[in-house]
Amino acid sequence: MKIRKNPPTALAASVSCLYTRTQCQLQLCNPLRLYLVFNINKCQGRQRVARISSSLNPQGAMDFSMEEEEVGPDVTAAPPPTPGRIDILVTKDVITRLDLTPAHEVFRKYVEPPDDPQELFKRTVGFVLDYERDDPLDPRELSEYPDIRLWFVRLDAAYPWLPIVLDWRAGELSRYVAMLVPHQMSRQLGLVFNPEALELFAMNKLFLLYTWLNARKVPKPAVRINDMMRILGFGISEQLYSLLEELPHP
Repeated sequence: MKIRKNPPTALAASVSCLYTRTQCQLQLCNPLRLYLVFNINKCQGRQRVARISSSLNPQGAMDFSMEEEEVGPDVTAAPPPTPGRIDILVTKDVITRLDLTPAHEVFRKYVEPPDDPQELFKRTVGFVLDYERDDPLDPRELSEYPDIRLWFVRLDAAYPWLPIVLDWRAGELSRYVAMLVPHQMSRQLGLVFNPEALELFAMNKLFLLYTWLNARKVPKPAVRINDMMRILGFGISEQLYSLLEELPHP
């Protein structure tokens, strides 16, 4: 997602999640990592693809002083867009009217019959936010503006499969999730998500996308979903996909 006049805040840090058969416990580790793995009794270390922060406070009540904190060593600028990427221009007027026309104009070309998403996978999708702040001194990130977040909520309701075709390499998935999942900003840690909200979002997308990809006969849907989940900081066991195959969506 490119933001005109307002460079996107980069991401850093993470949280470790230990799942048992009966409950989930958050544990502090160093470095911190977050994994969602079913039916195991211990954390499994694994190299992360990207850094995503997750708040240790389930209520998301952590307070950060943006003025007093120094920028953390792991907070880095987002990579440039993937060449050939499809960009959707989102203006302030579009956001104010909850107008999804810019997205409709793009996706009609790719997802209407024969409904083959391969071109979207190849080129990927990103957003260009042309949003002028009413108050130039407003310290909030664009993902903290209620009207912008509401526009993305409606977009996600219209195209719930959108995360799978975003430009992951350029950080579009992380910024898209920030529009939909409660979070806070920290100069030291970057983008800090509420962990429970992030888990629910990730699992909702997993169930939806597994059905969506299979319906379109996309090869190896679990591999593609797992790649996306690793960017969000989750590892998914094969047993979960076995359950989905045994009891497919009606």
